[in-house]
Order: sequence, then structure tokens, then C-alpha cells
Amino acid sequence: MDIGTAILIIGFAALVAAFCLLVIGLVFSEVMNSEIPPGVSNHGKLHFVHCWMVGIAVGGRILERLGLCHQVRFTRWCTDCIAGRKRPPPAGLRIKDSTFAGVPVRIYEPTAVSEHKRRGLVYFHGGGWVIGSIDLYDEVCRHIAKESDTVVVSVGYRLAPEHRYPAALDDCELATHHFLSVAAEFNVDSLRVALGGDSAGGNLAAALSQRLATSPDRHLPSPCALVLIYPALQMADFNLPSYRQNHAVPVLFRARMVFYYLQYLNGDMSVCQDVIEGRHVPAELKLHYSKWLDPSNLPPEFQDGTQKQVATAHDGEVYHIVKGGLEPGISPLLAEDEVLRLTPPTFILTCQYDVLRDDGILFRKRLQDLGVKVTWYNIPDGFHGIIGFFAKGWLNFPAGVRVMEHVVNYVKTL
Repeated sequence: MDIGTAILIIGFAALVAAFCLLVIGLVFSEVMNSEIPPGVSNHGKLHFVHCWMVGIAVGGRILERLGLCHQVRFTRWCTDCIAGRKRPPPAGLRIKDSTFAGVPVRIYEPTAVSEHKRRGLVYFHGGGWVIGSIDLYDEVCRHIAKESDTVVVSVGYRLAPEHRYPAALDDCELATHHFLSVAAEFNVDSLRVALGGDSAGGNLAAALSQRLATSPDRHLPSPCALVLIYPALQMADFNLPSYRQNHAVPVLFRARMVFYYLQYLNGDMSVCQDVIEGRHVPAELKLHYSKWLDPSNLPPEFQDGTQKQVATAHDGEVYHIVKGGLEPGISPLLAEDEVLRLTPPTFILTCQYDVLRDDGILFRKRLQDLGVKVTWYNIPDGFHGIIGFFAKGWLNFPAGVRVMEHVVNYVKTL
């Protein structure tokens, strides 16, 4: 080996080492800013998951700044790797990829002979409208379909930032309409089709239910129920007790939730801090929303009497940028009573250590006050995104198994 080649190899190794040290340093800094409460079970596992996710985010950020790869695409590729290779269908289940009205779907059909038509569930995956996929939620949908004897349709809606609101909601509507119109072909009773999803998927299910209920074109049956797993339901207040208490709890920080909303809405990250601090909502709207979002509406054990939110003056320019996010299509918790009253029976699951916990609890109260039947469970040691690790081997959390048990048991009642 000549001297020139040796120098090139040493130089390249030094660059790689510097890059690794930079990533490690940034990951360490991010991890040190996180807080895992004592009540969360499997601390070590969650620490590992958080380090892995922060490493992906940091690596993607560096690659984007180098002009090599967009951060979101890199994150999607890494998270989809969790899904691993697609396993053959288990006994008793038929799985098929298809398209409904041009929207990619995966259909999970129980194969056992049934004397009666089955129930159906249209499922919208989580991921902040930015990441997530049919493949990533394959195990979740397999389990629900098999254990509850339900035909499950998993919808691969378009993602931001390539496709902003209302692209994802439009795709979910198209796929749902199609399934309702051909339900008989899958031996499904169209009157027993529910909508469900987790996180952003729960948002899409709730928003779609409202859109369908208020649509002048009502020739198809309405969903028989909603199945909402730690749903994101409003963009008006990021200082609710759960946002303050869990602002740095993995895997969803408060600032990251604002990031996802803004990516879904319009991609303007310049107003992120203003939105966190509440400068995007005019005083008259704050007053209007207060009857729904006041922490006093929460059960006493979820209220936070030690911290009081500091009132902030609104910024008209910020409001103009994000006002679309306050519409029910993105914030279904903020829909008016006459719309919410049309909501079908609803299952809501929340996690104690989740910034979105209070969204679900406040939605429950609004629905109950309007006479809608609600089934609610709170997982005391759960955190946001826990269902995404279900049946992922070592990454599976016992609390995630309990989440799935509650979901399956509810679906069986439909």
C-alpha cells in the first residue's frame, strides 16, 4: 500500500469517526433531556427505544443538511425496518393487498365459516401523518382480525409533507366508502363497520366520522362505532396537564406533537414555539374553547393543581398561518355540539404518560355530555406509541399487550 492510499484511508476513517462522535453526542444530549417517570414499566427497554429513535432523528437531520437524504424519508425507512419481513398469514386468516378507490389497503379476513355476516373495522395507522405504514401495523391488524373474528381493512393513506391536509383524510374517506359499498363481498354486515386508529389514525377516524355524519351524500351506512387509541384531537392547547406533565416523556415529546401537526397542516415550522405557548389562538376563540378544554373538566386525578398556565397574548400572523388547524377536520374535539352529537358509540383508550392523554379524556366528557355512549380505559403504566411495538419480539411491552386486549374485547361487542 502506497503512502497516498494510506492517507486517504486514514482520512476517511477519521471522517467516519467524527461523524459517529457527532451523532453520539447529539443523541446523548437529546436523551438527557428526556424524562421517564417511575410509573412506566420496562424503563430500560423504553430507554433503548428512545435512544434508537433519537439516533434516527439525529442521523436524518445530519443527512438532510448534507443534502443526501430528506430527514422524513430516512425516518420512514428506519421505522419500517421494525416491521421486518412479512410473515405468511397465520392459520385461520387470509391477508390480501389491494386498492380501494385508488387507495392502498391490506385486507385481513378470517377464513372460518360464519353463519352470519361479520363485523368490519377500517383501521388508520398512527405516525403523526408523517410516518407509519400498512407494513408497520401488520401485526396489530392481524391480531385484531384473528382474535375478534373481524374483517379488518388497513388503509395506506398519503403522508405529509408530500401530501398535506386533507389528503390523508380524503384517502381514508375514499377507502371507507368503497369498503362500505362492497362489504357484502367480504361477508361483512355494512351496518357493523367501525372506524379506528391510533394517534394520528385516531384523529383521522374521529374527523372522518364527523365528515360522514354531516355529508349530504348519506346513501351508505354510517360507521357503527369509533375505536380511538390515544388519539390526537385538538391543536388549540398544548398546555393541558398531560402536555405539561409528559412534555419530555418518550416516545412523543410535546414539541414533536406540534411538529407533526404543522407538517400535516402546512409545513411552516417557524411558528412552532408560538403554537406551543398558545399565541396562535385569539382571545375570543380561547374563551369559546375553554368550555371544552378547561382542565377542570378532567377527573381530579388527572388535574395538575401545582402549575398554572400563563396566559399569552395571541399573534395575528401566527393565527393566520395555523388557523386551519383549529377546524374540526384537524381538531375534531373542537367540533360544535350539533356535529359531535352524531358521533357513534366510541371506545377511547388513553395512556397515563402520554401528552395526548387529556385529548382523549376531554373528548370522552364532551361525548358523554351529549348522550353518546363511551367506553374508556386509561393504561396507568402506558406511554404514547406503545401499540406500535406489539408483537415485535423483544420490543413488545406488557402494557401494549393490555392495550390490545381492551381493543379486541371492545371490537367483539360490535
